Amino acid sequence: MTREINEKREKSIETWPKVAIIILNWNGWRDTIECLESVFRNIYTNYQVIVVDNGSTNGSIQKIKAWAEGKQEVLTPESSHPLYHLSHPPTGKPIPYIYYTREEAVKGSNFKLEEKIIREWQGRRKIDSKELNPTSSYPLIFIQTGKNLGFAGGNNVGIKYAMAKGNYDYIWLLNNDTVIDKDALREMVKLGKNNDKIGIIGSKLLYYDKPNTIQALGGSNQITWNISRKHICDLEEDRLEYNNDFEINGYICGASLLAKKKVIEMVGVIDVNYFMLVEDVDWCFRALKKYWKLFYSGKSKVWHKFGASIKKSNVNKIFLGRRSKRFPIDKFILNNYYFTKSCLYFAKKNYNKYFVFTCLQIFFNIVIKSIGVLLYDNYKFYRIKILFKGFYDGLTGKTGETIKLNENNRVTKI
Repeated sequence: MTREINEKREKSIETWPKVAIIILNWNGWRDTIECLESVFRNIYTNYQVIVVDNGSTNGSIQKIKAWAEGKQEVLTPESSHPLYHLSHPPTGKPIPYIYYTREEAVKGSNFKLEEKIIREWQGRRKIDSKELNPTSSYPLIFIQTGKNLGFAGGNNVGIKYAMAKGNYDYIWLLNNDTVIDKDALREMVKLGKNNDKIGIIGSKLLYYDKPNTIQALGGSNQITWNISRKHICDLEEDRLEYNNDFEINGYICGASLLAKKKVIEMVGVIDVNYFMLVEDVDWCFRALKKYWKLFYSGKSKVWHKFGASIKKSNVNKIFLGRRSKRFPIDKFILNNYYFTKSCLYFAKKNYNKYFVFTCLQIFFNIVIKSIGVLLYDNYKFYRIKILFKGFYDGLTGKTGETIKLNENNRVTKI
């Protein structure tokens, strides 16, 4: 039985492309560990996980290392949660890992050490193969960036490491606040293998707290000067017809985005001028301009810890006069600040002749509407000022991290 399992794994590695799975962590080790458990239980075997820590301040990397060593339990979700089975019972430990700083990873890393650990790990798995052993034949890679580089900058560190190593065919950007179905990766790779023109593939994204409710079928079929981020079938119930694959003419959501190495070689890495938000739109837009196709994989299912209830409810009811523990008002301001700034940067970069119209649309649809949320807030004037700052910083082309949440989860300028 053990020999048959090992032979199937070796055959899979030989015939299926190798995938680098990049999971970006920032102070979210509980989510990351749950995500990793689901990843190591998937049925695709030729992959390697790269966890990039974006300068966490809560000891995240130590917690995740302890989990790999079998010293840290998986703390989420509750056993009654409908997705509990995706990350429990825990996979076999220890899982070998290699730790790099950002500088070491970007320069090319210690590939001789990696090969040595890979041979030892694969040999041990052949001798002592168990049903719940991690599916990957390769060790975990940890990369510490040293500071918060944002979504674009943090993922770029992992992408540059993978590209420097040179033996990956696909790069999968996967949010740390997700869990995946066992077929999620295989279905995407299968789609990419069957069509050389497909460059980027997205999953069926479902809400973690409402597992049968759709966040996006891959992403959106629209990229325009007004940066409409209306996802395909957002908040609809999942149905059998949504298991079919189809082409997307807009963008793939960065929560689960599988890109061929050839695409990255042609269009480059993610634009770091987007500290957070809209960077996935820009990356896909650049791929489309190089005549790559974007596709949705209907059988690749990923559940995302994203606030479906917030989108469905009246924003004023959620925020006016009280705080939401799940989605605090300062996080709402932080997201709107960066979304405003990123939208203006994207429009100026790609739709410059419509820039004035974009400014008006963003000012009224984001800034003015957000101010309404703050009318009865204790810190309304400070937060309104932050919203206007996002608009001003977008107009003047200010990039990078310009505001953040402090230790008390209050928005502060940098």
